[in-house]
Amino acid sequence: MATENLNNKEAITKLQEMVNKIDVGMLCTYPGNNEYLHAVPMSRQEVDDDGNIWYLFSAESDTFKNLQGNSKVSVLFSHVGDYNFLSINGIAEISNDKGRIEKYWNKFVEAWFEKGKEDPNIRILKVKVEDAHYWDNKTSKLVTIFKVAASAISGQKMDIGRDGELNI
Repeated sequence: MATENLNNKEAITKLQEMVNKIDVGMLCTYPGNNEYLHAVPMSRQEVDDDGNIWYLFSAESDTFKNLQGNSKVSVLFSHVGDYNFLSINGIAEISNDKGRIEKYWNKFVEAWFEKGKEDPNIRILKVKVEDAHYWDNKTSKLVTIFKVAASAISGQKMDIGRDGELNI
């Protein structure tokens, strides 16, 4: 696997491509009273041009409660079928920006908030990415497995993909 670290706009573009393709990531928060992470699947609303990842969530959730004591988050994305993975660490910022709620409102979100757009518990979560690492396969899972096996048998290095830091 080749290492390819990306910076600035290239890093943001790669982040946007991967998050938009995978969509749902495991958002991890750090509860103050527990030594284990709290992880929930979250569907992103947007990855903006600065590399921030935006979500809608509830002020009644454990995630919200955990963020009151510690704003650090990790988000793990995995597309096993394509062997694409992304690990993000960042800082959470919470708001109840009505403009963003309106922008991100859709039928899928409506299922989570029975009181609609006016639900007083809707919150906006902005994840400001501090560091990110990706593993990106250039081919399908089957081809990758074949290349790894062929490489092991022949002793020749084969291009099976790339990994690297995304420096935003």
